[in-house]
Parts: sequence; C-alpha cells; structure tokens
Amino acid sequence: MSTSRGLITQALDAFGVRNVSTAENGVDALKSLATHPVHLVISDYNMPEMDGLKLLHQLRSGPKTKGVGFILITGRAEQQIIDHGKKLGMNNYLKKPFEQAALRNCIEAVVGRL
Repeated sequence: MSTSRGLITQALDAFGVRNVSTAENGVDALKSLATHPVHLVISDYNMPEMDGLKLLHQLRSGPKTKGVGFILITGRAEQQIIDHGKKLGMNNYLKKPFEQAALRNCIEAVVGRL
C-alpha cells in the first residue's frame, strides 16, 4: 500500500538512507531489480499479484539477485510464514505495526550500522 511505502521511505530518509526505490507489487519489484540491482529489499508480505514470500523465492532463484538482503514486513507474523521465509532465505522480518527504531534495528541486523 502506498501508505506503508511512504512510512518506510520516510523512516529510511530519517536514517540517512537516500537511494530508495519503491514498487507497487512484487511483479513490478522484480522487473525493477532486473535492471537496477540493490543491496536490500524490504517487502510487505501481503501484496497484489505476488506475495512477499513469492518475491523472495524469485529473488533467491535469480543469479543476480540471490544474495540481496531481504526483510519481510507483515501484519501476520504467524510462525508458518516466518518459518517458510527463513527456509527461502529471508534475512529478517518485522511485524506491523512497528516503530522507526524497530525498523532501524531490523535493517541494521542485516546490513550493519546505518
């Protein structure tokens, strides 16, 4: 949702992260990542066309994207979802709603200090 993307983008800006791209869904994200590689993907679990775990699976299957950091954000932090994400290679996850400090900690656990 655009609201969620906006909140995350604002938080990243507050952390000093300036080079941020967004996509409306997993399909658009994959298309963008094919031509514009990144170090970290922060994805919602619940998206149209492709959920966050399907996006993660596609990323891990691609030679150019298999090593990208991946954080799943979800309002449904059910153990089955988390376990499946870990099996696919998810680096971290964050349950909604969250505070900026929790997002920062989650990111720093994957990429190091911001």
